[in-house]
Amino acid sequence: MKQARLQTPTGIVSGRYHDDTVTTANGVYTVGRDGQLTVPCTPSALYCVGRNFTATLDQMDYDRPSVPDFFIKPPAALVGPAQPVRYPQWCNKLTYAGELAAVVDRRCRDIEQSAVPDIIRGYTILNDIDALDQEGRTARKAFDTSAPLGPWIETEIDPHDITMETLINGETRQSATTKQMIFDPYEIVSFLSRRFTLRPGDIISFGSPANPGTIEPGDDIAVTYDGVGTLRNNVIETTDDT
Repeated sequence: MKQARLQTPTGIVSGRYHDDTVTTANGVYTVGRDGQLTVPCTPSALYCVGRNFTATLDQMDYDRPSVPDFFIKPPAALVGPAQPVRYPQWCNKLTYAGELAAVVDRRCRDIEQSAVPDIIRGYTILNDIDALDQEGRTARKAFDTSAPLGPWIETEIDPHDITMETLINGETRQSATTKQMIFDPYEIVSFLSRRFTLRPGDIISFGSPANPGTIEPGDDIAVTYDGVGTLRNNVIETTDDT
């Protein structure tokens, strides 16, 4: 089942997504006519794992981590499906990274790997936008529109062997499966739960395969995880008004 949130003129509604409709307790809304899909949850934090595919280690000449290597993006970085990613004026090298992400369903801490499915609402897609020429991970990854998320939450899928693909302007730039991860999703969620109290709606993303290029204003990005969906965003040039 897919759970989605729709931004309407009178506010956000949540419900079951199917065939461009969102069914809520108060009625059925049509995407496009009644509103647009927005971020599918409201996290207190986005916990992002890096260096989790061998191909990425080889590309970036990183050492293999002994435990999951993570950083945090703030909610201010979020942007929804079909919304623009703003190319910062202070950046000269912007990259993308299509990642599978889990959505936490309830407040929890110190979760065993075997119990992870019990505390996960479902899975969605994160695009880890990175201002690669900046110093330090926070400067690179925690700015406005650096966390496109969506388009919805798929509640009925096993995250361990999902095929993914990232297209830039229709050209395949990433292709892999989650089976190629160094640390599997349940291992990562358990690891982070020993360091943080996880809250409903929090995002845990599991890293990206090798990233073979940069993005520019005008580019269209489509990240697909089979069985989950496709997250699409376009890149726009930042002006004084945006």
